[in-house]
Order: sequence, then structure tokens, then C-alpha cells
Amino acid sequence: MDFTLNKDIVLPADGCNGVLIGRAWVPGDPGGPSVVILAEHGVYDITGRWPTVSMLLEAEDPVVAAVTADMVRLGSIDALLANSIAGHCDPSKPYFLAPIDLQAVKAAGVTFVDSLMERVIEEHAKGDAGAAEEIRNTIGREIGTDIAGIRPGSEEAAKLKQALIDRGLWSQYLEVGIGPDAEVFTKAQPMAAVGIGAEIGIPSHSTWNNPEPEAVVVVNSRGEAVGATLGNDVNLRDVEGRSALLLGKAKDNNASCAVGPFIRLFDQTFDFDDLRGIDISLAVEGDDGFSLMGSSSMSQISRDPLDLVRQTISNTHQYPDGFVLFTGTMFAPTKDRGEPGRGFTHKAGDLVIIASPALGALVNRVNHCESITPWTFGSGALLKNLSARGVL
Repeated sequence: MDFTLNKDIVLPADGCNGVLIGRAWVPGDPGGPSVVILAEHGVYDITGRWPTVSMLLEAEDPVVAAVTADMVRLGSIDALLANSIAGHCDPSKPYFLAPIDLQAVKAAGVTFVDSLMERVIEEHAKGDAGAAEEIRNTIGREIGTDIAGIRPGSEEAAKLKQALIDRGLWSQYLEVGIGPDAEVFTKAQPMAAVGIGAEIGIPSHSTWNNPEPEAVVVVNSRGEAVGATLGNDVNLRDVEGRSALLLGKAKDNNASCAVGPFIRLFDQTFDFDDLRGIDISLAVEGDDGFSLMGSSSMSQISRDPLDLVRQTISNTHQYPDGFVLFTGTMFAPTKDRGEPGRGFTHKAGDLVIIASPALGALVNRVNHCESITPWTFGSGALLKNLSARGVL
């Protein structure tokens, strides 16, 4: 599906009132990725001071570091957005990339009751979308009301666990949903995420898959949450449903991780408490006329996002280049697309819009992983490129 991008669609509701940073490919000899900051009158390159986003976020005060850096104007926000649409990009002009680079890309799963129930259903259906509806009704009656309002890791959660074990209803997903330890996995490799306007990928063999609209916390190597953005944790339900040990195959594929449109640094206009209360909307529009709307509210999360950060970085695991953390979603689409009872799945050409007033809109089009340009520009290529450009 064709689409357009402009700042009215993509920017937060308050425009550039907050500090928005990102990355753009800047043509040259050689061209390469640049760290950028957005302002009302354009997009500005600050790579001369901060060669990578990871380095910028290591500053004592990333907000001050970003706004006081020497800047070179690349063009208007609208011009770069218009040139960021896959298949319509002019390589002789700048275009936006995912706003992260060397950071590890981590994700927390099963952090909302609604998505927890869907994971349990997947497990019982063993990846068969056709079996999911009957199981959904049964599981919902059996345990749905039991887990609502339970605080993960609490004494009440431990008692519920034993009760569900006694009833033969315990699940590995319930363990990470209400147990003391969160599920934190690797969503993608550093430099593998795609950004605003790019194609997002699903393998052609998958027949049951979905987008996962999520808030993404941006964290530096000191464990400080310094900003937030949006993400699409594309998931293959037919793969993960067969076995949780196939999580890597279900989650990490070519172009299956979208992040953006920009990182909003925490400051007086938007802080971590504000993040805790945001709502995230999802819209899917297909070439076949299918449409789907949904939403996810961070106020309904079972585990506080800061607790998820602390469970990711600690004295047992460090991230010298920082990391971003997908915080999970309460959205799990069940609306039929095609044969009744088989639920939702993506088709190539789907337009996916993930949006929040505070963070803007992440817009991507779905294609098969095999048809999307292979990922070749990794961390090594970035370092060589920055060196060749004389900024590292």
C-alpha cells in the first residue's frame, strides 16, 4: 500500500517542543549514517561532535549534549521524511534511519495480562491458528479472572501459581507473566533495526503473525533511562506457538524490528512518569481492504518499566554501548482475516502505523523478509564508515 510521510503525521503532538534525536543517511564521498537533532526549521547533523547515538547517550546530560553540539542543516523535516519511504528513496538526498546504532536491542515479553493470555493460548494451540478460538474461550474461563490484578512476584502470585499447578493449568508463560523474573530476550542485533518508512519483514513461510506496538525505553551503559521511542516487535505466532525454544526464529528475522521515528530524550517536557501513562495506537491497512485498529496502554502494564530496565542491566549483565528495551504490549489481534476462526495474520503490502501523541508515529509497510534488501551494514561497517569520513 502506498503512503506519504510528513511532519504532521510523524512528529509528536507538540512537534519539536521536546528534544528529538535520530539518525539519517547523509550522501557524500563516502556517505554514511549521521546523528541528527530535529528542530522546527529542519534536521541538523551533529555527528561532528557525537559520531554515534550510543556515544551521545553516554554524555552526563544527553539533552544538553545534543542541543549544544555544532550543527549542520541537512534539510527540512518533510523533505527527509518524504525521502524515507522504501521504494521511493533518492540516495543522492538524506533520509531517516532507525534512531539507534550500537545499542543492544532487548525486549520484555508477557508484561500485560491480555498478551499473557494469548501466549498461553498459542502454547496450547501449538501454533495452529485454527485451534486458537476454542482454546481462547476455554482458557479465558479457566484462568482469565484469576490473574487479573495480580502483582508479579508477590505472595499472591505464588499462591495462584500453586493453585494453577494443582489444576493442571500452569504454563511457562504464566511463570514469566506473574513470577518474580521477567522475560527479557534479544530482539535484534545492533544496527539491524529499521526505521520510519522502511519495509518490515515477515518470512513467507509464516501463516500466523502479527505486529506488536510497544513503548521502547532507551538506556545508557550506566543503566540510566534517558529517553523513549516506539517499536514494532514483529512476531511469528505460528513459530513461537510450536515451542518457546523457537523464540529467536519467531522474533529475529530480516527487517523484523522497527524502531522510531525518533528518540525523545527525557526532559521537563516528557519524563519517565509521562512514559508510564502513554497510550499507543495501532492501525493496519491492507491492499485487500482489510483494516485493523487497536491500542495498548502503558498504565495497564503488569511490571513497572523501570523494574524491567533493572532486570535487564545489573551486576550480572552489562551493556557498554547501552541498550533499548521493548516493554511489551497488551495488544494481540484476534480479528479474522479470511477464513473464520483463524484470526489475524499479515499480508505483504500491509501498512502498519504505531503512534502515540508524545512519541509520534512509526509507519512501515510489510513485505516478505526474503524480498527486503538484505542487512549488510553492521557495527563493523559503521566504524569503518565513520573512520573514512574522519569523524571517529
